[in-house]
Formats: sequence, structure tokens, C-alpha cells
Amino acid sequence: MTRVPLLQLTGVQRTYGERTVLHPLDFTLRPGESVALMGPNGSGKSTLLRIAVGRDRPSEGDVVFDGNPLHEDDPRVRARIAAVIDGPAFYPDLTVRRHLQLVAVAHGAGGDAAALVDEALELTRLTGQAGLLPSALSSGQSQQLLLAASLVRPRDLLVLDEPEQRLDPEARTRLAEHIRQERQRGVAVVFATHHTELAMDAADRVLVLADGRLVGEGPPGRVLHEAAR
Repeated sequence: MTRVPLLQLTGVQRTYGERTVLHPLDFTLRPGESVALMGPNGSGKSTLLRIAVGRDRPSEGDVVFDGNPLHEDDPRVRARIAAVIDGPAFYPDLTVRRHLQLVAVAHGAGGDAAALVDEALELTRLTGQAGLLPSALSSGQSQQLLLAASLVRPRDLLVLDEPEQRLDPEARTRLAEHIRQERQRGVAVVFATHHTELAMDAADRVLVLADGRLVGEGPPGRVLHEAAR
């Protein structure tokens, strides 16, 4: 039986003045599905992700989340969507652990906050850095902290913008494994990436963008093979 879409973009377009950064496209994401967005810088990947979580509004078209129009001030965004699509913005005077605790409590974790933080630290291999301030982290550890902050939030949809940036090969392998685990839990995942191995390892489907247009879509193996020709 076909699963009902969790996220559906129909005829979505984004323009800034006379410049079109995203031409009309359709995109559907179902629970437990993982989709990778690929394409060169400036192809529209980040714009599409920001529209998908309500941080930007399309100039044309509709964005529907779980059957209802999506806007950034929608309480469902806070309750059901976790996104890492902006650069690091940590609380400079809070340790890694305290930062994650604050994020967890702010999103309703309550008495489960401590356990969620411990699990996120373990998954991102930051347990040893839990007592450090963000300024003491390496660039790769900062990227892992961004991911950890998304993991202490409730989520039916996880959105990641180039999460492999600044990660070493071992960390990228763990990232792919985590995305697969999210998918197994029924979480829908959409992530932008330049890393073909991550797309192959973690995505059910790949969308390729170029100059703001959708130019390829399908299983990772087929789409990436066609792109390499």
C-alpha cells in the first residue's frame, strides 16, 4: 500500500526580483523515505530545503505538510520538523551538554532531556567534548554538534543541508548509518549533499538540480550513473 505523503511541494517556484533561483517543481516525501538533493553550488538545493521547512516561502506553488499548508510559524514545525540548514549558531557561554539540554527542553523533552542528550552525544561521538564550550570544538565537531542538536528534538521530518561538510570519512560513515536508522524509525529525511557515496549509502531516491531546475530523479545508482556519463 502506498504511504500518504508527509511533505508535498507542488509547482514550487522562488524568485528574487527578476532572478529565478528555483523554477517550478514538484516534490513528494513519504514517512520513512530518505531523499538526497544533489547539484552544483547555486543550483537551488538550499532554497528548496528552506522552503520545505517553512523558513522561506515560495513565490508560486504550495507546500503541504501532513495534509495542511506549511508556514514557519506553524507549531507543527517546532513539534515535528528538525532541520540543520543554517551555519553554526551556538550559545557561546554554554557547554556542549548544556546547549543540547537547552534545545531539548525548549522543544518539550521535559524529564527525558538528559537521556536524549546522552544518546545524541554518543551517536555523534561528542561525549568526550560534552564539557567544552563551542569555541573549543574543531570544525568537524561543530558540524556534529549541529546534528546532535537536531537529534534531541522531536521529529517526523529531518532536513539536513550538506551535513557531510567538515566530516572525516569515519564520521561520514556514521552519518550515513544514522540516516538509515532515522528511516527505519519512520522519520522522513531529505538532505542536500555533494558526496556521492553518502547519497548511495543513505538515500532511497536522488533529485538532481541545475540552475534551479529539476534535471534528474530516481534511484541513486541509476541517477548518479547517468550524471557521470
